[in-house]
Amino acid sequence: MPIKIPDQLPALSVLDKENIFVMSEHRAISQEIRPMQVAILNLMPNKIETEVQILRMLSNTPLQINVEFIRINANESKNTPTEHLENFYHLFDDIKHRQYDGLIITGAPLALLDYSQVTFWDKICEVFDWAENNVTSTMFSCWAAHAALYHHYGLNRHLRKEKLSGVFKHTTLDEKELLTRGFDESFNVPHSRYGYIDKVDYQSIPEIQILAESAEAGVYLAASKNKQQVYLTGHPEYDTTTLHEEYLRDSAQGDNIALPKNYYQENDLNKAPVGSWRSHGSLLFTNWLNYYVYQITPYKLDASNIKAIHPDTVI
Repeated sequence: MPIKIPDQLPALSVLDKENIFVMSEHRAISQEIRPMQVAILNLMPNKIETEVQILRMLSNTPLQINVEFIRINANESKNTPTEHLENFYHLFDDIKHRQYDGLIITGAPLALLDYSQVTFWDKICEVFDWAENNVTSTMFSCWAAHAALYHHYGLNRHLRKEKLSGVFKHTTLDEKELLTRGFDESFNVPHSRYGYIDKVDYQSIPEIQILAESAEAGVYLAASKNKQQVYLTGHPEYDTTTLHEEYLRDSAQGDNIALPKNYYQENDLNKAPVGSWRSHGSLLFTNWLNYYVYQITPYKLDASNIKAIHPDTVI
């Protein structure tokens, strides 16, 4: 949250130039405050584990957030009890008449399938289109990021011969960018994917800005210039042991998977992995909630007011 100081205090302009978030007294008085409405469309098989990871990332903001979980359809899940889904999840068709301040769409284990082979492709495209008109800002994670970029802009995803797995160093590209405000010059992020989109393809879309990248892992963070869409190709929400568990799972299935890079102590599977990304992940989600959601979302949450924020969106 910002610090509120008098309009004419000299520190106001100094801190602003240093990219420190302060709020003038005049602006603070005019603000209307209410809980943020955030939906999470969870596409992962083990939904409970993913819920914990994402909620942990959302928990460090002082904002009051009302969270709702969404699923695409009523199909049973092999990895999540039916009772859990019935108790805690809404079907998309049951909530699509509503509006939200923020939406998070998780990744999905669909890396080797063409989009046309995804059984719920038509439905997820409906969600993508619905979000443009009914959500102030949407964060797309991993597979969902590539799928949304393909749907909205026609950017084709490529597949690596070997899975990208490990923890990689990243840098930010714009020191004034709000979404990466407070990031270190170099920070770590876990990646676990086959897919990638070339940097030049991102750069071909005028509406999209690349915000952070890695020499090894490529583009990590991009966003639309109107803040309505955030594309995240890594997994800052991962627990310290998640890559380890994925490696053991893939190995048990007979996949010839290399050890996750820069992850185990001394690159030794028998030694504990090192978690070095949680503070960055927490800050990323906090910045998103603050600057891309809270600071611009309308007090009265309806489609016409979201349209006023994003006038280039067609309803």
